[in-house]
Formats: sequence, structure tokens, C-alpha cells
Amino acid sequence: MMRDEGYIEVTGGKVWYQIFNKNVNGTPVVVLHGGPGSSSFSLQSLQALGTERPVILYDQLGCGRSERPTDPSLWRIERFVEELGQVRQGLGLDVVHILGHSWGTTLAAAYCLTMPSVVKSVIFSSPCLSAPIWEQDQRRNLMKLPKEVQETIRRCEENGTTDSKEFEEATKVFNKNFVCRIDSDPEYLKEASKYKNPEVYNIMWGPSEFTVLGNLKSFDCTSQLSEITCPTLYTCGRYDEATPESTKYFSSLTPQSEFHVYENSAHLPYIEEPEEYLRVVGSFLGKIDSL
Repeated sequence: MMRDEGYIEVTGGKVWYQIFNKNVNGTPVVVLHGGPGSSSFSLQSLQALGTERPVILYDQLGCGRSERPTDPSLWRIERFVEELGQVRQGLGLDVVHILGHSWGTTLAAAYCLTMPSVVKSVIFSSPCLSAPIWEQDQRRNLMKLPKEVQETIRRCEENGTTDSKEFEEATKVFNKNFVCRIDSDPEYLKEASKYKNPEVYNIMWGPSEFTVLGNLKSFDCTSQLSEITCPTLYTCGRYDEATPESTKYFSSLTPQSEFHVYENSAHLPYIEEPEEYLRVVGSFLGKIDSL
């Protein structure tokens, strides 16, 4: 598959991008990775969507192969929305599909609500559209785990020892249940961790997945989801941190939306059920493009 890559100047620095099959005629799809502060590294399989359209992956500023400025004031959602617009313009894309995963859905929603005219459709993959709802869901998810795991996480959060070995081990149990359920994490998923920037995550989210202490603490766009009027697909795994109940609720608030659950996945269905993920997403995009 034909691939171009390069850097685009955005507010605060340069971001690295890849574009697959840029000469195909379909409406391009821009992929927004999770985090905040992760990278597009684990989403490489989505280039397979490029048989009928260009696919753009980019690392948000501060992580992956993009520049890593040290100015903490850059790590806020408004600048990331601005950055997405700068990437779109830098690549000369008039209208796009957007596929966001996890924190990428937070960014996708904020962008759709700011620039609706350039978004042909949006896919919210394992969505986080309300920090308070996300927090409540993780409280419920934790209650499904062994008591000692729950206690360790609670104690470490209270004591400020979320950088301890015991917290890390307890989090691994949570992750095996609600993030990625395949027996052993693929090598490239382990490799992806070196592209992360914990500082961005800490400033925006906080030191722990379970309690939001960063500047996204009050983020909640549920009251505005009725304003997203382009065709919309909500997806999540059956065992996802982004629970089927909350994902279905978000979908119910969005006028032209569909809802799909990957039955054998947690938070990473594009890794846990790659063929099914590509089938569902590809089918949705194909249907929109044929209208």
C-alpha cells in the first residue's frame, strides 16, 4: 500500500503523520489515537481501510514520533482541536471521516462540535465522552475484580503511591479484564509503550486511570451530542472500560447514530478482533461514501 509520511507545523511544534493510499478517490479517514499522550503506533492495522479511501494516522504533539515540547500549557483539549484542524489543512483535506479511539473520541467530539461542516461521518471507538461517567464506570468495573486488587488500587490512590509496584500489578489485573483480553499482549503493543508521554497523560487525566484529576476532569459533552448530525457509529467491546451501557447511552443521544458491540473484546477491539473491527468500520464508511 502506498505510504507517505512527514511533519506538519502545528501550534507548539511539529507533528508526524502517515498517509496511506493518498491517490484513492474516496473521502479520507483521519484516525485519532488514544491517551492523552499515547501514539498511533498500535493502530497501524487501520491502514487496511485504505483500499477505498486515503487513511491518515498522526501522532498528536508531545508523543509518538512528533516533537515533544516541554510547555505544559499546550496539553489541553482546545489546542488538540486546533491541531487536528491544522493537520487537516496541512494535508489539504476539505472533508473527512474521523475515527477516534478512547481519548481520540473526546477529541473527535470536540472537533465535530466546533467544525461540523468538514466532518462527513464520525466513528466513536470505545468512547470517553464524559469524564464523570468514565470514572463511575471504572468504579463499577473495579468491583468485578478480586477484593485485594480493589483494595490495592484504592489504597495507592489515597496514599499517592500510584507509581508503586503493587499498583502496577493491580492495574495489570484490571487491564487483562477491561483493556486487552488476549492471552499475551502482542510484541508491538509492548513496543508502543515507549512512544507514550506520561506527562501529557498526567496533566490532562491524572496519575491513575480510575480517578480523573487532570484538566479533563469536568469534560462532559453528553448535553451536546444531539448537535452531532453527521452519520455516526459508536462501537465498544463487550468487556470494555468504555462500557456497552454508556456507549449505548451516548448513541441514544446522537440523532444519526448506529451502535455495535464487539463480543470478544475489551478496550482494544482493533487488536482483539481485528478482522471484525475492520469489517464493521469498513462497512460503515463504505455505506456513507456510496450515498
